Amino acid sequence: MILLLVLALQSDGWSATPAQPTVGDTIVLERTISAPPGWRVRAGKLASGSSAEPLSDAAVLAGSQPGEWVVRYPVVAWTAGQVTLDIPPLWRLGPDGTADSVLGGSASFHVASVIPDTVRSPQPQPSLGPLRLSHTSPIPPAVAVVLAAGALFGLIAWRRRAPRTIPDDDGLPVDREVSDARWLAAGEPKAVAARAAKRLRHAVALAIPDAHEALSTAECLAVVERARPDAPLRDLRELLQALDQVAFATAHGIDVAPLAARARALARELSGANGGNGTGGKTA
Repeated sequence: MILLLVLALQSDGWSATPAQPTVGDTIVLERTISAPPGWRVRAGKLASGSSAEPLSDAAVLAGSQPGEWVVRYPVVAWTAGQVTLDIPPLWRLGPDGTADSVLGGSASFHVASVIPDTVRSPQPQPSLGPLRLSHTSPIPPAVAVVLAAGALFGLIAWRRRAPRTIPDDDGLPVDREVSDARWLAAGEPKAVAARAAKRLRHAVALAIPDAHEALSTAECLAVVERARPDAPLRDLRELLQALDQVAFATAHGIDVAPLAARARALARELSGANGGNGTGGKTA
């Protein structure tokens, strides 16, 4: 069974804050109602009007005294003068499901205009045109163009500057060649074998251009055999194969020093024979 209770209002009605609002100000309509202990208060939704409208839903806060509840509606008015709003009913809800409604009544307040009283019958004014300087000078744009052009040409000239001179290699100091004995003492027989093989292959390439250094050892020997049958092919094969075995670590216990000495001697022999016949590295 729903129990309906009718309680008298604790206050005379709604109050508006601030006391002298103007058009566009936030106005808070406030009212205090009482309810039995354990009851809650719920406010209805305020409808929008032509002269004023709510800014948000109502706020229900506990009052300073037990059993008191404060209801607040934030509104805004768009029309100057006396404004009256009809407040929806307020509901009191009991803990056992009972409910009671209280008439919201109406709230009245006066809204002042933001337009001074000295202006009567104000009318909307058209928008103003863009503000322009009465006197314009072409000097600043001309100076800006000249500075920009100068900076551009300066950047182009800087980017296209002449390359720096590089000193000739002939004037650079060259370190002395490390001897085979030092490489062998340092435990680098592969380096000695690789250097000796490179010198020998270079001498062969100068004597026979077709046997260039890009060929493998087998290909180089085949070209030498075809182009120069009188060349010391046997010694050349033995030296190149032995040096390759040492350089690629496919043979161990080989004394590299005699091989390197024989390779240098054969390279000098090939270079001398090439220079003596005057062929310039070409075979007849």
